[in-house]
Amino acid sequence: MVATLPIELDPARAIYDQELAARQPWSKIIKKGQILRIIDLLGNQAVDTLIYNADDTSERYSAPDTIVRQGNIFITTGTQLISNEGNVMMTVIHDQCGKHDTLGGACSMESNSVRYGLHKKHLHACVENYLLELSKYEMNKRDLVSNVNFYMNVPVNEDGTLEIVDGISEAGKIIDLRAEMDVMVLISNCPQINNPCNAYNPTPVRLIVWDAA
Repeated sequence: MVATLPIELDPARAIYDQELAARQPWSKIIKKGQILRIIDLLGNQAVDTLIYNADDTSERYSAPDTIVRQGNIFITTGTQLISNEGNVMMTVIHDQCGKHDTLGGACSMESNSVRYGLHKKHLHACVENYLLELSKYEMNKRDLVSNVNFYMNVPVNEDGTLEIVDGISEAGKIIDLRAEMDVMVLISNCPQINNPCNAYNPTPVRLIVWDAA
């Protein structure tokens, strides 16, 4: 038996519905009470995400505050994404994946060259996606902070080291986030091809927004 969606989360009633191509950046203002759904269309695609207060971008998502508040390094249903000012920015109201990364950060041309060799430095990366999209808001590299990696699997080993491994997401998995203030959500649909975070093959995701109930 196929579960029916609550009427307010019926895609036919969404105010925004877009497929974001592999490797591409995206941003949108999500108003307080609105719900953003991120769908991992083909599975195992990392979606690097940052959140800013839409009215004052100096307030933005804080990985350390979020980890401390939740007492958990992973994000899943019920997680509140906390700002550097201690405010709740978004709440995960539904998650089909099980856990999402807060520690792995965003790939960059520099990190590609360090990890995978100088011949990989030219490869496009999340930091470059972020900077391209931030320029639309007259923001720059100083506005980058540690991000959420939705659908990315980064376990912590017993010795404290991080490891990027095959994702646990599957095709069609969703995560729903409710805005608790007006936020600007910035996404890099990760272009990384040198580690398993995208199964070595970046793929598109779908982004849907519903208005406040």
